[in-house]
Amino acid sequence: MVNLDRIRNFSIIAHIDHGKSTLADRFLEITNTVNKEKIQEQFLDQMDLEREKGITIKSHPVRLEYKGYVLNLIDTPGHVDFSYEVSRALRSCEGAVLLVDVTQGVQAQTLANYLQAVNLNLKIVPVFNKVDLQNYNEEFLRKQVEDILFIPFEEFEKISAKTGYNVEKVLDRIISDIPCPTGNINYPFRALVFDAVYSSYKGVIVYIRVFDGKIKKGDKVKFLSTGRVFEVEEVGVFKPFYKEVGVLSAGEVGYFCASIKDLTETRVGDTVADSDVQPISGFREPKPMVFCGFYPADGDEYSKLEDAILKLKLNDSALFFEKEKSMALGYGFRCGFLGLLHMQIVQERLERHFGITIISTTPTVKYKIVFDSKELEIDSPSLWPDNKKIDKILEPYIKGKIIIPHEFLSEVMKLVQDKRGEIVHIEKVGNLLIIDIEAPLSEIIVDFFDKLKSYTKGFASFDYEFLDYRQSDLVKVDILVHNVKVDALSFIIHRQKAYYASRKIVQKLRETIGKQLFEYKIQAAIGGKVIASEAVKPFKKDVLAKCYGGDVTRKRKLLEKQKEGKKRMKTIGKVSIPQEAFWQVLSIGEE
Repeated sequence: MVNLDRIRNFSIIAHIDHGKSTLADRFLEITNTVNKEKIQEQFLDQMDLEREKGITIKSHPVRLEYKGYVLNLIDTPGHVDFSYEVSRALRSCEGAVLLVDVTQGVQAQTLANYLQAVNLNLKIVPVFNKVDLQNYNEEFLRKQVEDILFIPFEEFEKISAKTGYNVEKVLDRIISDIPCPTGNINYPFRALVFDAVYSSYKGVIVYIRVFDGKIKKGDKVKFLSTGRVFEVEEVGVFKPFYKEVGVLSAGEVGYFCASIKDLTETRVGDTVADSDVQPISGFREPKPMVFCGFYPADGDEYSKLEDAILKLKLNDSALFFEKEKSMALGYGFRCGFLGLLHMQIVQERLERHFGITIISTTPTVKYKIVFDSKELEIDSPSLWPDNKKIDKILEPYIKGKIIIPHEFLSEVMKLVQDKRGEIVHIEKVGNLLIIDIEAPLSEIIVDFFDKLKSYTKGFASFDYEFLDYRQSDLVKVDILVHNVKVDALSFIIHRQKAYYASRKIVQKLRETIGKQLFEYKIQAAIGGKVIASEAVKPFKKDVLAKCYGGDVTRKRKLLEKQKEGKKRMKTIGKVSIPQEAFWQVLSIGEE
């Protein structure tokens, strides 16, 4: 049991690639939590996808012991798609290390995470990272942090997480600046569930921050959202791997196991307690913004996919799913995500970790359709009602914050306009511009960030959040392959862009699906009106290859026989559609 005044709970927050995971590595070294010979870069990023992509996807807790203090660190992601991980981590802390890359300065996600921490009244320890690179402008940095973050330049510690320079000073600041947790060990037990993972040996392993009381083996605990009660079989801390301890008390961060086999029993953000107490407030439930269908390539793997998604859902509170059926693809799941990167990560995890080949449909957002005085929410083109009955259509809008050097303003203004967005405010801070925009979410999720980076030579940063719903002139475009409507290829788009997009889609699908043994058409249609069409000629088999000279009538018979065979295939033939075709809609606006 650790005294409250000897505990510090903190996170590291920053923009993507500003050195959070590297700083965590140095903390592990300095505190001898992990042997220096065994440590590898981004040690806390244990997932193979995190190592390959060089980003943190999951927040990772670890207990550090330094100068007689227990420091509970929760490393957080920087990408906008994983900001829900940041909100969970911050709710479990009293302070945060705010990391700013001296070569890049304050970026959009730096500001977003900083404001989130300030709104939770967390104590901030500001740090400049990568000072070993030398090529940074100190005056520019000063103006940035003082004008954007309102933090005096002198309050920042200057470190190099890569070399370890001055990192010990950050640990000392954590002890001196961040307050100890509040709570009372004599009160009834109460803790926040900030994460959970599934183990085939132990069942669900629940990650908690204890706010009051204590928890030990043999205790009975209750999840307040479900009312289910379990007996605790093991409690422990993260060192950084699981280490069993006798008890976890108020202020501490750790885990417990209680033979929880049902994956739906644990909800991240829930309060777990030993009696009916007031739930812990302040947790923001993540709302999915992007939706698509996941179908097993092999229909027999449907139940295997369901089990895999359930296990991922436990560890990823922002993942939403429900069962659905497609005429083209059979049984699958409608899944909701926070963004496209989140969607791609989930698909890769399902395929790698569970060995399932998945076909994913075109990503879309949630629309509101008003017809017959009723409002219908749809997140799939297949649910689109008859056009004649629709009174109005509403689509989700976001408010975004773009930070760029001023010389790229004209390119960014054109990009925002092309995406049907508008600029509502521009603020000049030194050589930088902070641009507030409002735009349709459907236009932002696809390729906006990639184009923004391209137009600004990599200098732009972008962060966004949901704003509201607004009326738009949208249409549903159906894709027909060989006169069969492929519901999984349908998409929703603004009427003004429908013709241009449809032309590009059918051309791309023609290349992707390729020739078959019979001629077929790929068409795009709004309602019953075809607005784009491409004919695909068949493979031509040389039936005369083995005919050397001889009677011409024999050759004619072979050609006639081939012609008849093709006619039959055209009526009964089925076009096989590769996985890439379902992603073609994403590249509508590339050119």
